[in-house]
Amino acid sequence: MPKILLMNAGSSSVKWKLFEITDESVVAKGLVERMLAPGSNFEIKYGDNVYQETVDNLSYEKAAEMIIEKLTALNITDLADIKCVGHRVVAGGQTFTKATKIDEDKLKEILALSDHAPLHNPMEAKYIELMQQVMPDTPQYAVFDSQFFTDMPEETAIFSLPYELTTKYGIRRYGEHGISHAYIAEKTAELLNQPLADLNLITLHLGSGSSVSAIKNGKAYNSSMGFTPLTGLTMGTRAGDVDPSIVPFLMKKLDKSAEEVLEIFNQKSGLLGLSGYSDDMRDIKANESDKRCRLALDVYLNKIVGYVGSYFAQLGRTDALIFAGGIGENNAWLRKDVCDRLACLGIELDETLNEANKEGIISTPNSKVKVMLVPTNEELAMVQQIKAQL
Repeated sequence: MPKILLMNAGSSSVKWKLFEITDESVVAKGLVERMLAPGSNFEIKYGDNVYQETVDNLSYEKAAEMIIEKLTALNITDLADIKCVGHRVVAGGQTFTKATKIDEDKLKEILALSDHAPLHNPMEAKYIELMQQVMPDTPQYAVFDSQFFTDMPEETAIFSLPYELTTKYGIRRYGEHGISHAYIAEKTAELLNQPLADLNLITLHLGSGSSVSAIKNGKAYNSSMGFTPLTGLTMGTRAGDVDPSIVPFLMKKLDKSAEEVLEIFNQKSGLLGLSGYSDDMRDIKANESDKRCRLALDVYLNKIVGYVGSYFAQLGRTDALIFAGGIGENNAWLRKDVCDRLACLGIELDETLNEANKEGIISTPNSKVKVMLVPTNEELAMVQQIKAQL
């Protein structure tokens, strides 16, 4: 049976899934984490089976080789059945507007867009190269997180900079998590049995990286993320919105370069920086009696409410507010807290439905806006986009 192998490479981990092309079912999935560190973990789940191995200081190159090697050694699939490899790439700018087959020139363009996602694009490009080496005869495709936002109107897409700089250097709000926001919107329309083009939605992708999108008549209208994935909501280690004047201020105070200050904003801020404890929402919630953990929670929640409230005003009419992402899907307390803070907009949560943690509507019939829980499935969305190009 023909299959698609999907790769999602991060700075210290690689997640992957193997899908049947015909019925879009998952054949196997794997995770490689703690890479380039002692006790690197290599794991594959297939059927009722789990294969695990610990390898010290596992490199990206060796991890790619092991993934392909184990797919055959464990009799999961013949390599000839893998018709293509798909890669999630964060920043596609205005260049990439759909799933794209990658050649040498396209790979260079992905690297050239690294300014928009300095923590992501270089690593994702590297893994495309590695998979090209491991499977040289298998086509490689990229699906871009930014593509959902490429046609946002200028009134929300650009910043209040000299227009000449905006057009010359392509400075605009590119948004991220677009694969997820697009999937959530389409699934919401399906659940409501309404055409997506008739709906105004606010979608919350809440995880280690978090973002909010306003969707007007089925199309992206606004996004909390900006030129890079740094801006917007408070995240696990990312600061979210910051006055840009803080960059030169900290450069002087700390005797650091702009790049070093941005590293603080990207890797040492957010929940981690506020709490001084952890970047994981589970840890923060478990220790909310600690003053700084409670502060981290309040800042996180307040940012969400601020963006949702502003998008309500911008859209004029909102048909549904949707929670998704690891934090949004698994924390009934967070959904309740956000909705309680938005009660002034006529939002009324059904606590029984909310606690059930099941896909669908979780608001009361009296709520002026539907509140929904829609677990995201970025990998399935990627498979569908790649299939459309085969």
